[in-house]
Amino acid sequence: MSITATLIVQMIVFAILVWFTMTYVWPPIATALDERAKKIAEGLSAADKAKAALVEADKKVVAALSSAKDDAAKRLADAERLAQSLVEEAKARASEEGAKIVAAAKAEAEQEAVKVRETLREQVAVLAVKGAEQILKREVNAGVHADLLNRLKTEL
Repeated sequence: MSITATLIVQMIVFAILVWFTMTYVWPPIATALDERAKKIAEGLSAADKAKAALVEADKKVVAALSSAKDDAAKRLADAERLAQSLVEEAKARASEEGAKIVAAAKAEAEQEAVKVRETLREQVAVLAVKGAEQILKREVNAGVHADLLNRLKTEL
């Protein structure tokens, strides 16, 4: 065989190989490559969406934490105000109760003082009568001189 014939046969075989590859081998490979590219693009798109969702979720978490902190601070402030008002109310009640106790003690002391004065007046009246008996050297009748003794008590 000559080189030209060999070359022509090789060209025909090459053409048949190219046609066979283009008809039967290349379309499944191209389809597989397209599907693969499509899956990769979908995966990248899903990753981007997931990143955006993650950023949005982080924002929501930060907002929720901020809201929870504010709510906790408000509740704590309310509790402190309530505690302070309870303390003030208890102080006021204690002050009122103390004032009542002091007033009762003063009234009781006043009553005791009145009783002591009355007892003292009676004792002074008795002493005055005894002194008058001693001076007059005779007995003074308390029943007869009751008016005189009552005036003496009031003067003392």
